[in-house]
Amino acid sequence: MVPRRFSNIIGFDDAPFSRESREPVPLVGAVFAGRRFDGVLIGTVTRDGFDAAATIVRLVSGSKFAQHARLILLQGITLAGFNVVDPFFVQEKLQLPVLVVSRKRPDLQSIRQALLANIAQGAEKWAVIERLGPMEPHKGLFIQRVGLSWQEADALTTRMAVHSRIPEPIRTAHLIAGAMTRGVSRGAP
Repeated sequence: MVPRRFSNIIGFDDAPFSRESREPVPLVGAVFAGRRFDGVLIGTVTRDGFDAAATIVRLVSGSKFAQHARLILLQGITLAGFNVVDPFFVQEKLQLPVLVVSRKRPDLQSIRQALLANIAQGAEKWAVIERLGPMEPHKGLFIQRVGLSWQEADALTTRMAVHSRIPEPIRTAHLIAGAMTRGVSRGAP
């Protein structure tokens, strides 16, 4: 089977935030047509909330990019602290595959303990993480997939990792999100 070539991709990352702040956290979607940066989606998500998946669906479906979007990329499964993105919800509502990418393997035991002990709707959030399963090592990264094969994820990350191991849509979203709160972009996602 020949893997699908995902031409229009939207990568999401959240902006840096202060641990003390309870304000909404900016969320940036970087839209790519192939390797060309094509646009930006901006919204907010609740710190430690449970609205990240619905926000992503709203941003994508309400945009001019919706009809051409072919895949959603996420920088990790959590945004704005412990606002867990439900990639199954995103995939079902948008009818698009979702690929989660991380530089580091998350410490699932610590995440589970924090969610169940300290976070509202922690059990529901943990259930999403459990359903998704462990992250798979892949070329110096860790990935999770919903609606796409290992071969498709491999082809996509290889093609879209231009300036680092991180695919460009996530790297670009990270840079924009950082500049929104710090006034300047810095660092790798």
